[in-house]
Amino acid sequence: QVQLVESGGGLVQAGGSLRLSCAASGRTRYVMGWFRQPPGKGREFVAAISSSTYYADSVKGRFTLSRDNARNAVYLQMNTLKPEDTATYVCAARSQWYGSSTFPSGSTYEYWGQGIQVTVSS
Repeated sequence: QVQLVESGGGLVQAGGSLRLSCAASGRTRYVMGWFRQPPGKGREFVAAISSSTYYADSVKGRFTLSRDNARNAVYLQMNTLKPEDTATYVCAARSQWYGSSTFPSGSTYEYWGQGIQVTVSS
């Protein structure tokens, strides 16, 4: 059973930074990424990493996703945070490639974390 454990969320003022971590049990997954669900809205893609990194337009230039294969973990550095970044952030992973065009599709991911809250105050 694969488990994804997130950490690093919290409350921060607009313009501030947070770093989210996601540690996976078991062997390294081909693709790992983050999704988020803002209050009252649906889930949306944030970023994913395999051999390259892919970002949603809304976070490009502000968020950086990195990977430590030795620790089977990914890290989402979030800078210049905005109130609209407020959401529950969820780590996801999958074992299949399927192509980079499928990275934003949540249905292609096999494993999900519990989620962690990020709140950005104005």
